Amino acid sequence: MKFRQTLLITLVTIILASCGTTSVVPITGRKQRLSYTDEQMLGLALNEYKQYTVASKLSTNAANTAMVKRVGQRLANAVNTYLTQNGFADRVSSFQWEFNLLAENQQNAFCMPGGKIVVYEGLLPVTQDEASLAIVLGHEIAHAVARHSAEQLSKQERAQTGTQILGGVLSGVGLGDTGSLIMTGINLGTQLTQLHGSRSNESEADYMGLIFAAMAGYDPNTALTFWQRMASQSSGGGASFLSTHPSDEKRIADIKKHLPEALKYYNQGQGVSTGTTQTPAGTKTQGTIRIK
Repeated sequence: MKFRQTLLITLVTIILASCGTTSVVPITGRKQRLSYTDEQMLGLALNEYKQYTVASKLSTNAANTAMVKRVGQRLANAVNTYLTQNGFADRVSSFQWEFNLLAENQQNAFCMPGGKIVVYEGLLPVTQDEASLAIVLGHEIAHAVARHSAEQLSKQERAQTGTQILGGVLSGVGLGDTGSLIMTGINLGTQLTQLHGSRSNESEADYMGLIFAAMAGYDPNTALTFWQRMASQSSGGGASFLSTHPSDEKRIADIKKHLPEALKYYNQGQGVSTGTTQTPAGTKTQGTIRIK
């Protein structure tokens, strides 16, 4: 019985492993299996982005809006140059970089495939300067460059397909209650694997974003103070292994580990002024910062 169960699971794994194409993540060199092309993801993202921006209110603060666009474009230019010079030139055309500041008091930012990035006004009192903002935008840009949305969508599709196939096979061979127990275990394992994948993507985006910020001439040391400020406002709680984001402590420890490499990129350039640009007086911050 145990051999038969193992054989069935192995067969399903082999079938799913053959789906999609292999892609390589720039900077890290990690391989990933993707079932969606850049064109497909861009089409989905553009539609969602248009709907979201129509329903949202852009910031009326001209100085802060200009800062977000300026820092974002500087990072985008550095990333495009890196991709072109390191064998990923074919990917540059898939990015339609756009950076917007929304008049919402959330301490967050997000990125859609294709390079559509949104920053909320509530985040600026925490970033405090352009270099810290570059750390955030570098993180968001990294999600787009690493094709994390396509990767997560591909994983979910494979998990769903695999569960359906295996469920049908188990039912067909008449395992009864044993088959139900196997499916329960597989469903739980799949959920935990996807959570781990999301945390892995976040850590990868932290690392890549740090490098991108350094490439664009922003001091990567700023990442430490930014994430420390973020940690000081974090409500914490919850088991780390069930979180979709790495803990603040792990993030800070990983940044310290990657700083020597990032500083090599930074020292190759001349750097830029960190400056200090905050939101208008009276703006309050709220909630826990979780950059996605």
